[in-house]
Amino acid sequence: MKAPIIRGAEHPFPCSMGVRREPMMRVGYPAILAAELFSDFPAEVELIALPDDLDHEIEIDVWIPDPYPTKAMRIWPRLRGVRLVLSLMAGTEWIPGTVGPRVTICNARGAHNISTAEWTVSAILATLKYFPFYLDVQRGGVWKRRFEASAQYARITGDARPLYPPVMLEELTGKRVLLVGYGAIGKEIERMLAPFDVKLVRVARSSRNEPTVHAISELDSLLPQAEIVILILPSTAESHHLIGGRQLALMRQGALLVNAARGPIVDTDALVAALNSGRIRAALDVTDPEPLPEGHPLWSYPNLLLTPHVAGSSPQFAPRSVKTAADELRRYLAGEPMHNVVQAAV
Repeated sequence: MKAPIIRGAEHPFPCSMGVRREPMMRVGYPAILAAELFSDFPAEVELIALPDDLDHEIEIDVWIPDPYPTKAMRIWPRLRGVRLVLSLMAGTEWIPGTVGPRVTICNARGAHNISTAEWTVSAILATLKYFPFYLDVQRGGVWKRRFEASAQYARITGDARPLYPPVMLEELTGKRVLLVGYGAIGKEIERMLAPFDVKLVRVARSSRNEPTVHAISELDSLLPQAEIVILILPSTAESHHLIGGRQLALMRQGALLVNAARGPIVDTDALVAALNSGRIRAALDVTDPEPLPEGHPLWSYPNLLLTPHVAGSSPQFAPRSVKTAADELRRYLAGEPMHNVVQAAV
């Protein structure tokens, strides 16, 4: 198979020329990514490695932005002629406002299903098995502290029965789970939860059957029954602060809120108040603001498991995302409908 042409951006075609030296579609990608990741891109494209410190204008047809928005936005003013953006991320919140409405945008839907779903299930299990507490016990080196888990269980769940032997952890099997967001990642989470025989209720923007999916308008009526609430939906104007003070108050005593989506979906002030009250617990990979500032209350709650937006960051991140971009580009070149369009050019 003929490989695509790969070169750096140090010898750009001047925009003022009006013509290009080669009749090839030019695809710009972050220079920090290994060139071999792009070896199976269509042979009829020219790949241009774009450095973070790009200091001149360059004309490209297709832009693959850096996964970190601050880096990508830094070089956008230097780019000319972009007609298509192929994001390496599932979330594209910052891209439309940056590139405008005349550019088609595709996300990397499907590329991060496994890693994000694995983080979600791991975070649930780590919370229910009290792993953060037992890590403190390990660091302290005091075996008898394990009995503190029983008091922790009673405090967060409100279950004050005199249980014997003492409760040292909880089980996921059989739990009632509310899955808010039923796209590709949501379906992967459902697949991974299947062995635990959870009672799963699905929620999406609109209701549908086979399987049963409830509309987001039903969320408030579904929250009181859930023992675990998983958020895995896009950050949009409609989902902003979807989980606020009212929704947190509707959650049952000891319920676990898991946010693997985007920070602004949850009202941070309301979440801080709910965690401070001890009524619920949470596991977050995303926050609002992000990065979370030093000294923020969310860093210190014992009923919160917090990771710094790492759920998708496995060694397979780049290979899967680049492959998704390559597949979309082939369809684009062939004039076929693309699968992951989130904004069509106007």
